[in-house]
This record gives sequence, structure tokens and C-alpha cells, in this order.
Amino acid sequence: MKEIKIYTDGACSKNPGPGGWGAVLIYKSHRKEISGADAQTTNNRMELTAVIKALECLKEKCKIELFTDSKYVCDSIIKGWAESWRNNNWKKSDKKPAINADLWEVLLNLISKHDITFNWVKGHAGNIENERCDELATSEIKKLVL
Repeated sequence: MKEIKIYTDGACSKNPGPGGWGAVLIYKSHRKEISGADAQTTNNRMELTAVIKALECLKEKCKIELFTDSKYVCDSIIKGWAESWRNNNWKKSDKKPAINADLWEVLLNLISKHDITFNWVKGHAGNIENERCDELATSEIKKLVL
């Protein structure tokens, strides 16, 4: 099984507002950078989109170490919240609707195809790949607002 490292980040100018996402995929000496934007979105949607788009690049089952500065993404997966929301028809424990259920559904389906370890990294703290993802995301926002 291929071993891949994935770094992701999402950003939003005003929240909600124009948003961007970026991801870096690393396999041995190969590196792929991807990014995109949405004219009207939220930071959390961009964080989720970055992970989804990165996983969609993979054509076979992989062992993945994924790094994100999003506690929302990490905690929702690691602590099993997203899976619980899906099992409860996209309702949280307080019976309120789970936010971003459309993206969580896609992400949970993609995760099931791989062996993934989610890792939280502190944002804007000198992690070179996380900083690069932030640059990709914010450059996508600049394209929208210029």
C-alpha cells in the first residue's frame, strides 16, 4: 500500500464569505499541490473541502497521514462525532442538525476507502507544509476578490 502524507488548510475572508482551500500531497519524492475556491462559504466548509479534494486525487487504497490545523475536522473524525451524526440521520446529540452534513457524507465515504491517521497541527506556527496550504488557500481567495 502506498504511504502518502497529506496537508490541508481552508480559509475564509469574512465568515461566511469568499473562501479558499489548499492541499499538499506527498508520495516519496513526488509532490502535488491543489487548491480551489468558493465565492460564498465558511471556513469549516473550506477545511472539509481541502481534505475531500486531496483524497479524491488518490486512485487506490493508501495508508495516509493527514495533517490539518482544523480542530473541527480532526475532532469530528477522531472522536467519532461525524460518524455518530451520520448514524443519527445527521442530527447531533442535542438533536440539532449537523452542520455541513453534505460534506461530511462525502468525507466519511472517502475515509472508508483508506487507512488514514488524522493529525492536528497548530496553524501559523511554522509547519512548512501547513503554511504552504495556507498560502494556496489565501491565494485562491485573492483571485475571487480582485
